[in-house]
Amino acid sequence: MPKDTAEQTPQSQNIETDFCIIGAGAGGLALATAAAAFGQRVVLIEKHKMGGDNLNYGGIPSKALLVAAKRAYAMRTASPFGVRGVEPLIDQAAVNQYIEDVTAKISPNASVERLTGLGIRVISATAKFIDRSTVAAGDYRISARRFVIATGSSPVIPPIPGLADVPYFTNETIFANKALIPHLVIIGAGTTGLEMAQAYRRLGSRVTVLDNAHALGDEDPELAVVLLTRLSREGIVIREGARIKGVSGGNGKIAVELQTDGAPEIIEATALLVAAGRKANVADLGLDAAGVKVAQNAIKVNGGLRTTNSRIYAIGDATGAPRYAHIAGEHAEVVLRRSLFRWPARTKDRLAPRVVFTDPELATIGLSETEARVKFGRINVLRWPYHENDRAEIEHETDGHIKITTSKRGKILSVGIVGAGASELIQMWSLAISQDLNIKAMTEWISPYPTFSEINKKAAFRYFATTPSNPFLRKVIALLAKLG
Repeated sequence: MPKDTAEQTPQSQNIETDFCIIGAGAGGLALATAAAAFGQRVVLIEKHKMGGDNLNYGGIPSKALLVAAKRAYAMRTASPFGVRGVEPLIDQAAVNQYIEDVTAKISPNASVERLTGLGIRVISATAKFIDRSTVAAGDYRISARRFVIATGSSPVIPPIPGLADVPYFTNETIFANKALIPHLVIIGAGTTGLEMAQAYRRLGSRVTVLDNAHALGDEDPELAVVLLTRLSREGIVIREGARIKGVSGGNGKIAVELQTDGAPEIIEATALLVAAGRKANVADLGLDAAGVKVAQNAIKVNGGLRTTNSRIYAIGDATGAPRYAHIAGEHAEVVLRRSLFRWPARTKDRLAPRVVFTDPELATIGLSETEARVKFGRINVLRWPYHENDRAEIEHETDGHIKITTSKRGKILSVGIVGAGASELIQMWSLAISQDLNIKAMTEWISPYPTFSEINKKAAFRYFATTPSNPFLRKVIALLAKLG
């Protein structure tokens, strides 16, 4: 297939296709490759970097940074294992190179060359609807049977006085940092803010996190407090309810002024990271011309991800859904099933696990405990602590516990895990909830010993904790004993 170049003839500038996908992030790439595999003509438009936020500024570089930081922490804390702990020498430029190397190894999967080889036409340009059935991108006019908006999201920059006049990082720039940061101040104590806080603390920085509400405010407080306590022990200062009056300064010396009950308080930082949330990328897409409505700063979609223009779908962050690559990928599957096979597929955002990749990790899926009580009335809450797990004792990873809510009859409503390997342990619960399994099923498998996975089974058995003392059951056992 010829490459898209400015020298192509005018006749090639009008394109008709089956799928026109705007955005080459996690969701757009998943849909483009799957549709092409089924023989569909696909045009994929990306105005910036292939791979989107996940590859370039999100999941991949952030986890690489956390892994490097964990190695440094392991060197400091080896003494309990009989290995003398040492203070590691941190080479931030080398850490940055490691992040770039990891990204480079993964990026070929999202490359123009690979996608072109799969029969996908890639256009590097800004896309904009010019009417309900046409998109303009560079010199091209694309008409399609179906359009899919997969434009992702961008960092929210809060209206803090002086912020526009000082240098600051966001997730789109922090991973290019090559220098040690003596004191990093982070605005926002959500997932990104706390992941970066722990990473930079373990790499030798002082870290202060400021949030105008509660840290991890969207998570179960019972689980969040375990993580926040650990971060505090590691020396991270988290200021909840912090009211930032303004910022000032320049490179290497930034002053953050807090509004307190008494005199104004000044926190001096050498660098500032803004991690105050994200917003859907819906501006300048010509959505009005396309007849696509926006609600609460995100594209309005139904359960099948169709917009108010029946020819146009929207997936991932652009819809205001939880901002995870795996949710964007699941959205891509829904669109594919509905558009190609006419299956009544619907989004399952409620069934998607979410993870804070700190140490310990925090992973959750399903209803909150409050939501479960409102919807089901009487519920069961089951717990099992890490310190009762032999593998956790072996590895000195005893912080944390699992928490499960079920209905009175054992329907699994939610699971939250805070502790080592929570992102892996949550996966079997994701399967169980998606298949509507009863808690009894989670007791009928054999866990290898010693593993962290035993925590899942031990917690499930708590549902039957009162069974041995049941008077009727005891009478049955006594009768059977008399019968020999």
